[in-house]
Amino acid sequence: MNKALQWKLIAGFLLVFVAGAVTGAFFGGSYARHHFFELHHPERIGGRMKERLRAELNLTPEQLAKISPIIDKTTTQLRDIRRDTRHRVREIIGDAHRQMGTELTDEQRQKLKQIEERHRHWRHHHFHEGPAEAPSATP
Repeated sequence: MNKALQWKLIAGFLLVFVAGAVTGAFFGGSYARHHFFELHHPERIGGRMKERLRAELNLTPEQLAKISPIIDKTTTQLRDIRRDTRHRVREIIGDAHRQMGTELTDEQRQKLKQIEERHRHWRHHHFHEGPAEAPSATP
């Protein structure tokens, strides 16, 4: 086997390896993102709880009907806790940014504001929050 053929084979194997890695990363990332966001939608918690309990405990339709209000109440309480926690976290981070702002240059404050805008845009895109829920935290 001559050197040119050896290099062509090595390049071919590397190309196939890289193509496989890129394809695997793409499909793996898509799969993970789908499952992460699919499984973490707060509005779907109640339905998943009911279905899981029905299947694992072999609940009758009558039993499921009786425990559904309990699950619905729990779902509402969990949603409220999540919303309150999200607001508290945002307030704490906003306060930290205001405190840091006194130590930053004008250019750094501008960059911090851009970071906040980027985060606000991401939150709005992923959690469908309106602009009223995302006050600016820089001084």
